[in-house]
Amino acid sequence: MISTQAIGRIPVRDVRPAVECGRRPAKAVVGETFEVTATVFREGHDAVAANVVLTDPEGGHGPWTPMRELAPGTDRWGAEVTPDVVGNWTYRVEAWSDPLSTWRRTARIKVPAGIDTGLVLEEGADLYERAAAGVPQGPARAALLAAVEVLRDDALPIATRLAAALTPEVDAVLARHPLRELVTASQTLPLLVERERALYGSWYEFFPRSEGTPERPHGTFRTAARRLPAIAAMGFDVVYLPPIHP
Repeated sequence: MISTQAIGRIPVRDVRPAVECGRRPAKAVVGETFEVTATVFREGHDAVAANVVLTDPEGGHGPWTPMRELAPGTDRWGAEVTPDVVGNWTYRVEAWSDPLSTWRRTARIKVPAGIDTGLVLEEGADLYERAAAGVPQGPARAALLAAVEVLRDDALPIATRLAAALTPEVDAVLARHPLRELVTASQTLPLLVERERALYGSWYEFFPRSEGTPERPHGTFRTAARRLPAIAAMGFDVVYLPPIHP
C-alpha cells in the first residue's frame, strides 16, 4: 500500500532547499542567510499569502518570516531566513487565504465606481474587527478598531471611510498580525546548522616531526607550536595533522 502526503486547501509544493525530498538535511552555517522558496496557489481569485516557520534545536519558533511572490503570476514565493545557533533545525512553509488583501483589492475597484459601496464597506468592517480580535491590547489593536468605526460611519463620505482602512498605520499592523484562513503547512524539512568553519577554510597540512631543533631534530607538538603564528600569517586558518604513528 502506497501512502501519499495529503494536499491542503492551499497547496504548498516544491519547497526548497530540500535534499532527497527531505530525507537528508539541508545545510547552513551560523549567521548564513539563505532563501526558502515554494510554489503556493489556490483555486479562484482570492488572495493568498505565505511565510516560513524556522524552528531552532530547542524546539522554539522564531517570528515567522513573510514570503513574497518572486515573480508576479508564477505562484513562486520566497523569503530569506538566518539561523543563529549551531544544531539541528527544521523549517516549513505555511500558506493561507488572505481575506483582507482580497477585500482591499475589491474595495479599491468597487468603491470608486460606486458599486455596492455600503455592502463592501460593511464587509470590510467585519473583516477588520475579526483581525483586531487577534491583536494584543494596545495601539495596534486600537488602530484597527478605529478603522472599523470609520468604515461603519454612514455620516462620513464614502472615500473617507475607505481611506481609513488603507492607511500606512493599518498596513503595518496587518503585516504583523494578518487575518489567516485555511492555513496549510508544507512538510517539515530538516536543516543542519554548523559553525562557520564548515562553510569554508584554508587548510595547512602540518608535519610536527619536521619542526625540530638543531639539538632535537625530531619535532614534537611543543616545538611545532612555535610555527603556528607563521602559518596564520600566511592566511591559513585550519591546521591539518596527518596520521601520526609511533
